[in-house]
Amino acid sequence: MGSTPPSRPASPHEIRLPGFIDERIGLGDAIKRATSTMGIRPCGPCAERAARLNQRVVFSPWRRSRP
Repeated sequence: MGSTPPSRPASPHEIRLPGFIDERIGLGDAIKRATSTMGIRPCGPCAERAARLNQRVVFSPWRRSRP
C-alpha cells in the first residue's frame, strides 16, 4: 500500500514583516544571503534547497497605511 506524497500549495505562504525588509524575498534567498554574509560558500544542493524554500515561504514588507 503506497502513499501519495502531500500536495504542495499553489502559492507560497506569505509572511509580512513590518520594517525589516523593503522588498519581497523568498526564505531560500534569505538563508542564502545570511550564509554568504558569514562566509559560507553555496554548493549545488544549496541552490536546490533555496528554490524549494522560495516556493514554500515568502517574506514581504508590511506597511501601515496612513489616512
